[in-house]
Amino acid sequence: MEDRFLEKVLDNRNVIVDLWLREIVPIKDENYPTTISHELIDEINREFVEVIFSSIQHQHDVENIEQFTEKLINLGWPLSFIVDGLQTFRRVTINYILTEFKQIDTDYFSSILEYADNWLEPIIRQLVNEYTISWEETVSLQRIALKELSAPLIPVMERISVMPLIGAIDTERARLIMENLLKGVTQHNAEVVLLDITGVPIVDTMVAHHIIKAAEAVRLIGATCILVGIRPEIAQTIVNLGINLSNFPTKSSLKKGFAEALSITNRQVIELKEEQENIEKLLDSLQKE
Repeated sequence: MEDRFLEKVLDNRNVIVDLWLREIVPIKDENYPTTISHELIDEINREFVEVIFSSIQHQHDVENIEQFTEKLINLGWPLSFIVDGLQTFRRVTINYILTEFKQIDTDYFSSILEYADNWLEPIIRQLVNEYTISWEETVSLQRIALKELSAPLIPVMERISVMPLIGAIDTERARLIMENLLKGVTQHNAEVVLLDITGVPIVDTMVAHHIIKAAEAVRLIGATCILVGIRPEIAQTIVNLGINLSNFPTKSSLKKGFAEALSITNRQVIELKEEQENIEKLLDSLQKE
């Protein structure tokens, strides 16, 4: 009986495609990228329904599905497009078959539903698997990139470096911070490191513990760690939690921390205007003599 239904669907392929296209149009604005032209949307819709028919006719042609899914992913098409498209195809196909037969009983109706599911479930599984693999690869690459960029040690002046921290700090990221910090201090011969937590949204006991460990590790290799970017709400949180940060310097801003770093390295910032005035006074006094 399934062969009979399949033959009926394939013989009326054009009719079902037209019905599917009319059904899918009203929901396209919700599921399609705004940057995609209407012409390309229509082209992809027709290609999608042809892939469905090809898979049904050729016993789930995996190669065509893989190529089509890769195309959708590269275009930035959402997975909801796949789900809505297949659900619409299932509904349109079942309704069309039912309208072709006048006498319908429960067993007949159940058989049609079962056959439609048998045709479409492997397609859904394959498409979702392809999307999942692509997402996992993307997330993995993004995770690696974020790890590389999440804790850079930046030398801003001889013997002074800055490590800006942005975002939440978990155990894995804290380990990366520690590694980059120690490696960078040695590599850049830093005497002072400014650990800037301006971009860290929450400083709880765990985060403070990791910061203290990092500062202590820097001290053990002969450098000084200055914690900067302590906002009032973070200062209050640290006090309420009873966290002791008295063993290393803290400053409210990177500017103040940098001034402290200059002082530790026996340097200071001199206003050029003031220095020029002093030189002019000295020259005037020499001329008078």
